[in-house]
Amino acid sequence: MNHLRQEIELTTDDVVEVTLDGRANVMLLDSANYDRYRRGESFRYHGGLAERSPARLEPPHPGRWNVVVDLGGYPGHVRAGIAVRQRASTAS
Repeated sequence: MNHLRQEIELTTDDVVEVTLDGRANVMLLDSANYDRYRRGESFRYHGGLAERSPARLEPPHPGRWNVVVDLGGYPGHVRAGIAVRQRASTAS
């Protein structure tokens, strides 16, 4: 299975920004679900098909996460850049 992956430590104050040069699936997976993804088993993730760039993902809880970019089995290539930003404060 061809995909791009970066493993990162995130807090709930973080937002992952993924810059793409085309459409792709952008997913945030914990380690157990990344292992299932690699084995072709059913897995759970946050995110989905990104048709616009940048795609933004917010972790539901702090921890070690895998940011995965793939084309969903379709042929082609995609380039991606991954950055972690602080979530904008909503305090008044």
